[in-house]
Amino acid sequence: MALIGIAAFLPGMLIGNWLDSYRRVSVLYYDLEQDAEAAYGRLVAAFDTLTRCAASWHVAAGGKIEDLTTWKRNAGATMLVDKKSTTLQASLPTVVRSNVTPPSIHVGRQILYFMPDMILVKDGNQYGAVGYGDLRTQFAPSNFIETGKVPSDAEIVSYTWAHPNKNGGPDKRFRDNRQIPVCRYEALRFSSPSGLNELVEFSKTNVSQPFCQALLALAQMHRNAGGQSGLLKAR
Repeated sequence: MALIGIAAFLPGMLIGNWLDSYRRVSVLYYDLEQDAEAAYGRLVAAFDTLTRCAASWHVAAGGKIEDLTTWKRNAGATMLVDKKSTTLQASLPTVVRSNVTPPSIHVGRQILYFMPDMILVKDGNQYGAVGYGDLRTQFAPSNFIETGKVPSDAEIVSYTWAHPNKNGGPDKRFRDNRQIPVCRYEALRFSSPSGLNELVEFSKTNVSQPFCQALLALAQMHRNAGGQSGLLKAR
């Protein structure tokens, strides 16, 4: 096994290339300063709040509905999205051993691991990294026409028809025209200058802000440390 003691914030691509070059298990050992440990603890606690949502999804793609026929056949939705249930858990890549088990989010073919000093990105058999200082987050409520099962913690804000008229009423030409709930979810986007651009959605609102604030706090500590060993001590 390869052993590495991290004494500072290492460049993201250095970590990525290093992991790619090893075909054996590698070890990342963290000995956090007190303030860094507290900041990372707040990130983990905020992540736990996200995991308690009744449902979470990765939104892979979306497209605007341009014609009336498609609009009618999709319950009056203005966008069609491709989203699938996702996994939020504390886990490590199989090629890494560490004294820290980080929060992780599955975003399609990629997995984001929120380590104390960086976001480790697994894409198939390849690894890269995004520094907290380069990470951008945005969150906002998102209304979604829920044709499936409504999550237990979701807020239903209104109803629409499976096939609506322009005035919002039911189109009586469709025999099986049922009412469908419109749920208010919360969307959270992760992006970076290096190309990270992923959107996840949660069934409950007002859950993303603490997580984003914790990410910003880690980024600020990174900047204050100036890439030196202010946050991590090597043994």
